[in-house]
Amino acid sequence: MRDDTEPPTAAAHDTDGLRRRALLAMGAAAGATLAVPFSGAGTARAAAPDAGGAGFARAFAEPPHAVRPRFRWWWPDGLVDRREVEREVDQIADAGFGGVEIAAVTHSMTEQIDVERHGWGTPAWVAALEAALRHAARRRLVVDLTVGPAWPAAVPTVAPDDPAAARELAHGVAVVEGGQTFAGPLPAALAPPAEGVTAQQARYVQAARVAAGGSPADSPVVLDPDTVADLADRVEDGRLTWTAPVGGVWLVIAFWERGSGQRPEGPPHTAPLSYVVDHLGAAGTRAVVGFWEEYILTPSVRVLLRATGGALFEDSLELETDATLWTPGIPAAFERHTGYALPPYLAAVVEYDEDPVFSFGKDVDTAVRRDYMDVVTELYVEHHLKPLRAWAHALGLALRVQPYGLETDAMYAAALLDVPEGESLGFKNLDDFRCLAGGRDMGGRRVLSNEAGARAGGAYATTWDDALKRLVTQYAAGVNQAVFHGFAYARAPGAGWPGFAAFSPYHGAPGYGEAWGPRQPGWPHVPEVARALARMQHVLQTGVNRADVGVLRQKGYAGTGLGAPWFSAEGVPVGWTHLFLSPRLLTLPGADVLGGRLAPEGPAFKALVVEGDVMNGRERTMELHVAEKLLGYAKAGLPVVVIGDWSDGHVPGLPRPGANERLRRLLAELLAQPSVAGVPDRPDVPQALAALGVRRDVEYAEASMLLHAHRADEDADYFFFANDAVSRKDSDGTPVDHDVVLAARRPDAVPYRLDAWTGTIEPVAVHRREGDRIRLRIALAPGATTIVALARPGSWGTRAAAGRHVVRTEAADVRWTGDGRLEVRERRPGSYATELADGRTVAAVIGPMPEPVPLTRWELRAEDWRPGATSTDTVRERRTLRLDGLAPWPELPELADSSGVGRYRATVRLGSPWTGGHGALLELGQVSDTFRVTVNGWELPPADQVTGTVDVGDRLRRGVNSIEVEVATTLLNRLRVARPEVFGAARPQSCGLVGPVRLVPYGRAVFRP
Repeated sequence: MRDDTEPPTAAAHDTDGLRRRALLAMGAAAGATLAVPFSGAGTARAAAPDAGGAGFARAFAEPPHAVRPRFRWWWPDGLVDRREVEREVDQIADAGFGGVEIAAVTHSMTEQIDVERHGWGTPAWVAALEAALRHAARRRLVVDLTVGPAWPAAVPTVAPDDPAAARELAHGVAVVEGGQTFAGPLPAALAPPAEGVTAQQARYVQAARVAAGGSPADSPVVLDPDTVADLADRVEDGRLTWTAPVGGVWLVIAFWERGSGQRPEGPPHTAPLSYVVDHLGAAGTRAVVGFWEEYILTPSVRVLLRATGGALFEDSLELETDATLWTPGIPAAFERHTGYALPPYLAAVVEYDEDPVFSFGKDVDTAVRRDYMDVVTELYVEHHLKPLRAWAHALGLALRVQPYGLETDAMYAAALLDVPEGESLGFKNLDDFRCLAGGRDMGGRRVLSNEAGARAGGAYATTWDDALKRLVTQYAAGVNQAVFHGFAYARAPGAGWPGFAAFSPYHGAPGYGEAWGPRQPGWPHVPEVARALARMQHVLQTGVNRADVGVLRQKGYAGTGLGAPWFSAEGVPVGWTHLFLSPRLLTLPGADVLGGRLAPEGPAFKALVVEGDVMNGRERTMELHVAEKLLGYAKAGLPVVVIGDWSDGHVPGLPRPGANERLRRLLAELLAQPSVAGVPDRPDVPQALAALGVRRDVEYAEASMLLHAHRADEDADYFFFANDAVSRKDSDGTPVDHDVVLAARRPDAVPYRLDAWTGTIEPVAVHRREGDRIRLRIALAPGATTIVALARPGSWGTRAAAGRHVVRTEAADVRWTGDGRLEVRERRPGSYATELADGRTVAAVIGPMPEPVPLTRWELRAEDWRPGATSTDTVRERRTLRLDGLAPWPELPELADSSGVGRYRATVRLGSPWTGGHGALLELGQVSDTFRVTVNGWELPPADQVTGTVDVGDRLRRGVNSIEVEVATTLLNRLRVARPEVFGAARPQSCGLVGPVRLVPYGRAVFRP
């Protein structure tokens, strides 16, 4: 069996792997030079599909399956039909998506499935899985599988009392006055056992005195740590006899170990019932593996899993208990890890309904609880993630996990996983994604996945415009794979029109996320969206991710919503990029400094910023090995910025003798290094960076809504830009239009613009060199994106006159034509001076221009989608309207409660100024949801669904012109009246072509430089 750190030969996210490796081998045989990638986890990073040279351009135009977006495919457990499964595989593949994750999620079910016949893991489910895998292999779709039904990981071979089941430590309390005797059964657990839990064991019995001035009624109860006594030897046959010392009030505390009885989310999925496994003990993972090996992995399934090259997937770590998270091995692991025994401090970690019950004082509580969760991280990694990953690799699969949900080091877990994943619903901001991206990059992994598109109450109301605006900001934060939430199997018992959906209804209301697929009016438009996203992801999976600054956190939590000091609020708007690091990430093999860069073959941080524990009031804590690492980094030339006064610095957890003193000596030595700057507080960070000579790779002169991600390989630097009008709460949707300055590694590098919507790559005509930097202009509508690559002249087969580009122009736009000429574009007549790189100035003359033409009169042929005879049948009623002005469908009496597809047609008579060297833009104004444009019978290239502006080019003619705009809506407006018990409270959506719509001409002047 392969080493458990090595990804499977057929990478789970790369169905074209064999072909790509053959091409790489051919290149190496021909004398090609291949860079050795950063491999912090001890493995070689998988090369991006078809990266480099003309191969990159071909892959950008038609992205390989490996980089295409995917769907979470919701099944009603095993109650699915083979023919329908195959049909849905075809629908997903035909729409341009690259893979699916088969997930049993049935939260919306109003009728119970016969789980004995059709539950998850039954022969019926396995047969359906085999059909899905077989057909997916034909269509070259990647198939991922959840490790159990819903989440967390669970299997039906584990009962609540089994050692492999998730465990908890419950507590019972009895109050004893000083000098009095307790005689009787051990105090019963305060939290009642979950259904199905019948066995429990008194693991510890202790006594402790309530601290002076305290009361047993306090919450939490403050205890005197010096009085904790072990009473185990006083227990016989479950009864305790013990006399409390004279003085004070004492508590007898019994700690009961038992199964938590947690079941996976949703209605029952299996018979017998599945129970969540112990994620902290080896037995739990063995139970998962054992079930799969016995019941799911038939010979055919094993072969097909390798053919589809997918991954095992586990959702977020939502281990829930009213008591304390536990596993039998935690006391021994705790002592090994910390050097002190847990039992005397056990009361400090006890919880009831997620709140602490007892306290030994803030300092002790904080230290012990921190040590406890640190051990939980170790157990989760060693007993769950690593064995699960090794088993997945043995099957030819990768492991994709959302490694957060508890106060564990999710950053470190992300470094170990083949594919870590975040989520659009649970994450609070972009820094949550940057936490996982830091782990991914330090671990030498390539992909950070995202459970994308989920929104509370978004069922049948989520527009692609909204989904894209949110997703592209997450791309800028390190995400480079979208798994959309989700594609629903067509039908299930009790499901209403338009079919089964995993989360709708949800508690009687519209649920989480969208149910994409042919049931949606906009589905025929989706292939254009999928191709655009695939091109973005192709770029964002090329090479390695680069970031300016690493921000060291004292704890590696993810999903907290906490930002970076200064950078999140002030640095990002002027171009700085950052990722978060946890202490464990500094122990990885690639976490070295070379040439003043940390992890030089990975993110290549220019500086490291350090502050106190932001999870605990910025307390000045640091582990000794971290201080030693930082000192070594500083001596090797890495700029380090230390925030705050660390004269009282101390180690986290309960310190060993002399530990705090040693830490302070290390910190003093660190701050004395010439490459280190200590600053009083966060606002002083930029001055420290400037004093240390640290410069960002992308610079904006003023604060901007522009976000970006930077990838690099041996051929080019790739900069992905997005105008963030979502996460930064920019309600008015401010456009971006300003210069950016990009660091260029190569002296001969020139900029190229990569259009994700059309798949074209063109040289940037207007730019200028400023030493080792290149200045150019970025203009983006809110939510829009662009990609700029810096590469050798002539890369990717593009034609441009090297060294004869434009450095300054008075015109709105200059671009290269296909034959090596320059074209000046302007909306106003006049002469526009255009300065070339060789010093010449060309006067580009734009002749008389016609005025923009508003389009107000339309013929609308509407398809009104309504429920049919069954839950999956849709009736399309057609009607034709003549409009003297545009309005949202709810304001048109004939379409007031309608959803569907509208085909708008306008005719316009244009005179001679519109022909002969003129082009035009079609500005659609407000349009919802997706759209396509046809001009005079010509279907225009795919349009950016966010901007609503389409370049008509030279498709207009003198005389009568026909403009057609096909618009698809969501289903919400029809569902409000078709299923009012679920959707009736929702507000009508302003859908359709609302405008204002106008044709805006532009003039063109072409010259050869």
